Amino acid sequence: MIAAERARQIEKEGWSAGHDDGHGDGALRNAAEAYLKHLRTRWADWVWDRVRPPGMWPWGKKDFKPTEDPIRQLVKAGALIAAEIDRLLRDEAEIDQLVKAKKGKERA
Repeated sequence: MIAAERARQIEKEGWSAGHDDGHGDGALRNAAEAYLKHLRTRWADWVWDRVRPPGMWPWGKKDFKPTEDPIRQLVKAGALIAAEIDRLLRDEAEIDQLVKAKKGKERA
């Protein structure tokens, strides 16, 4: 379900790897956390239409799209976490390549 949501985010919303790479500021993690916090708030009997995005929500209010289905909400959070994991792995691979290139130049 999470993989399908991530694919939907990429295909329908345009949130590609390149787009995600621009969020090295923790925005993807914060967005996932906001959906999880909102879910906890919902279970605490808050009124849905009165709940604002939690303070850690990194983007505009119109971008916060909670759902009344707790599984769907968890899937959204999971897809954001998956996007952050992929971003970190790409970032790590890029750093590794830079280090290897620098070592190669030092040996030459």
